[in-house]
Amino acid sequence: MSTVNVFPKACLKVDQRINLKWWLHFLFFALLFGVSFGEVRYVLPEEMQRGSVIGNVARDLGLKVTELDARRARVVAEGTSQLCELETASGNLLISQRIDREELCAQASLCILQYQLLLEDPLQAHSLVLDIADINDNSPVFAAEEIKLDLVESTVLGRRFPLESAHDPDLGTNSIREYKLSPNDHFALEISTQINGNAYPELVLKKALDREAQAEHVLKINGIDGGKPVRSGTASIHIRVLDANDNVPVFSQRVYKASLPENSAVGTVIATLNATDLDEGVYGEITYSFSHLSDKTGGVIEINPLSGEVRVTGLIDYEEASTHELDVQAKDGGGQASHCKLIIDVMDLNDNKPVIEIKSASANVAEDSKPGTMVALINVYDLDTGSSGRVTCTISDNVPFKFVSEVKHYYMLVTDGMLDREFQPEYNITVTATDAGSPSLSSVNVITILVNDINDNPPTFTQREYNANILENQPVGTFVMKVKAEDIDYGSNAKLLYQISRDTNSEVSSFLNINSDTGELFTSRLFDYEQSVHFQIKVTARDVGDPPLSTTCNVNVFIKDQNDNAPVVLYPVQTTGFIAEDMVPVEAPRGYLVTKVVAVDADSGHNAWLSYRIIRATQSNLFMAGLHTGEIRTVRAFMEDDEPKQTVVILVTDNGRDSLSATATVSIVIGDGLPVLNELFEFTDDSQDSDNLTLYLIIALTAVSSLFILLISGVFYFKLCRRSYVYRSTTANLPVFPTTYCPPSFTDFSRCGTLLNDDRYDSFLTTGSWRGDFRFGSNTDTDTLKQRSAAYQKHTLRRASTDRASLKVRAGAPHPCYVVK
Repeated sequence: MSTVNVFPKACLKVDQRINLKWWLHFLFFALLFGVSFGEVRYVLPEEMQRGSVIGNVARDLGLKVTELDARRARVVAEGTSQLCELETASGNLLISQRIDREELCAQASLCILQYQLLLEDPLQAHSLVLDIADINDNSPVFAAEEIKLDLVESTVLGRRFPLESAHDPDLGTNSIREYKLSPNDHFALEISTQINGNAYPELVLKKALDREAQAEHVLKINGIDGGKPVRSGTASIHIRVLDANDNVPVFSQRVYKASLPENSAVGTVIATLNATDLDEGVYGEITYSFSHLSDKTGGVIEINPLSGEVRVTGLIDYEEASTHELDVQAKDGGGQASHCKLIIDVMDLNDNKPVIEIKSASANVAEDSKPGTMVALINVYDLDTGSSGRVTCTISDNVPFKFVSEVKHYYMLVTDGMLDREFQPEYNITVTATDAGSPSLSSVNVITILVNDINDNPPTFTQREYNANILENQPVGTFVMKVKAEDIDYGSNAKLLYQISRDTNSEVSSFLNINSDTGELFTSRLFDYEQSVHFQIKVTARDVGDPPLSTTCNVNVFIKDQNDNAPVVLYPVQTTGFIAEDMVPVEAPRGYLVTKVVAVDADSGHNAWLSYRIIRATQSNLFMAGLHTGEIRTVRAFMEDDEPKQTVVILVTDNGRDSLSATATVSIVIGDGLPVLNELFEFTDDSQDSDNLTLYLIIALTAVSSLFILLISGVFYFKLCRRSYVYRSTTANLPVFPTTYCPPSFTDFSRCGTLLNDDRYDSFLTTGSWRGDFRFGSNTDTDTLKQRSAAYQKHTLRRASTDRASLKVRAGAPHPCYVVK
């Protein structure tokens, strides 16, 4: 404990004259209290000017002055008004309001004010005690400026007449030390002491009164205190000399004592005083009155002037005053009076709820705070005494906080476990203070603590892998798809930025751009299905926390084909100025295979399905073209008037939405003497056609019936098993091309004909080619396709110029499949 005296020099001179014994007693209690609570005590006189320095708190507590501002130091009162303040720039404790000891502590021997010095970051509390010393700032005051006495002339010499003492709220030597009476011949002034040690003046008759000689006497009485400088109060004594009233009222007791519970109802009788006077008539009539009432007693207690009953007229509050000492006067009709003392002890009741004051609270606490981190300092006290003033403080259950108390009446709210903002971002902690009175009283206060977020959760994508489809040839900047990630953190820790991951192949990473804020992906180049059908990128979502956290997902992009390639005619070779001629025997019957137009399309799927039709011919009724095979056959037998050289123009179109086409010019020469090959003959006669049609109808009817029965059986089976799954391809209406018609040396890439294939090959097969057609594959590399086409054209011209028989094909054998690589 450190005790500091802050008396100014003038007060120190006065203090040197103070009774040594009183100061030893005072210092003993100061030492006792200081050691008990580890507090810094300042002894200062009352009535110091505002702004006066009480002491240097920083120096006395061993703190650095720079800490005060940095840690937001401040002084808070405990149950009293704020009478001092802290000057953080110098560390001085200053007077902020007038300090009147009499107003704060009445006439208590010790006047102690308790304050707390609070510092934050970290939160600390230091106890400050102000011991207010009395100074002589009050003059003695008599209750009445004029004291009236009626004395009979027969009053015996030496008779004493008690006078009402003057009141001085100061203590010790500053209180009243003596009384002086103005010079006169009949009266002297003597001081008497009551049982409780209080002194009061008595007027003593020294010379016989003679009403006829002097009917009135006017005297002056001075009450003088012992302070420096001396203060005094004056009252006038007006004495009337009367005829015979030789008995004064006499109280049955010199001191009356009574006990009264606080908060007693108005009208409650506290005590009944009794005084008697042996005189008769008006001289025996007694009236009771209080000689002096303090401000705290006035309006609270009154006495019946005739019966002497003392009753409650206001609120009796133990916390306001625990004891009332009243001087009571009994005065008869002749003006003679006597006095007694009434001592009222107020009994404390549990009428005050505990007080919960939040001295300092951190509204926010980081979720990674360690257990034991202080978040609030709470002052809990009860104005009651005894068991009613003992307070127990608790907080709500199931919260990661607890109370720690190291200073009396102060509780530190600290963390008692790990916090998780994502689990609970806010705590409303109910603080309950309950006293030990009967019945007990309690108070409740709620402290709201917000948990500050830290970046402890990485982002997560809504899907681990995304698939996107995009048509080829889309312009740069075309929207592809949007990836989305979520972060359960808060604020900036949950703000996400998207980017193409560095783990992505450096070439592929430039295919797409990403909006860093929204996660939207856009093309950054044109895509060609014939070059690439699929690629994969990795997208990273990164938050902007400190340190940042990230996660990655895969995005698969599939390029969809567009009809952007026109058919290319491989045979007959189309060259400027020269067209190879195909020869047909003049005896060829109807349906005879003359030649075949072979074309390929670099697209795939529907876009690569080709159709053939004649758009121009020398004779329109002589040849026909297979719709899907490109085979040119005779429609009828040749006649003599037919032109020996025929030219047929074939239009080749694909099956795309916006179909593309190419034309092939076929030159046919009708030759005489060429053999007719049965292998190239397709039609027999009409009867055979009719029989075939009938057979087809029977087969179709049987197939439909079988499908119907199979459908009924499937429905029944589904009802029983409830787990059958039927998959119906979206391409069910497309023609199916069996791979058994390709020679063993041909590799089926699952895109024979117009079906899909891997990334390198597109093979095409037309409907009906099992009856004798040419099968070609196409490489997506256009340059390679042109080279293969030119080679094939040279080969065909070479064979056509040698002999017509070079086109001979064995009947019943499938045509070879040509795969261009």
